[in-house]
Amino acid sequence: MPNVEQALTCLRVCQMLSNGYQPIHVFRYNQNTKTVFILAGVTESLEILIFQDGQWKFNDDEA
Repeated sequence: MPNVEQALTCLRVCQMLSNGYQPIHVFRYNQNTKTVFILAGVTESLEILIFQDGQWKFNDDEA
C-alpha cells in the first residue's frame, strides 16, 4: 500500500491531470519498487512515478 505521503501526492497529481482534461489510463502501486505509476494523456502519453517520500517525476526512460 502507498504511504500517506504518496497518497497525498497521488491526489494532487491526479487533480492536476484532471484540471488539464487528461484521462488517467493506469494507476498502479508497485510493491517491489514501492512506487506509484500513473499513465495518462490523450495524444501524448504521460508517465508519472511517485516515490515513497512524496516526490514525483515524469518517467522519460527510453526502454
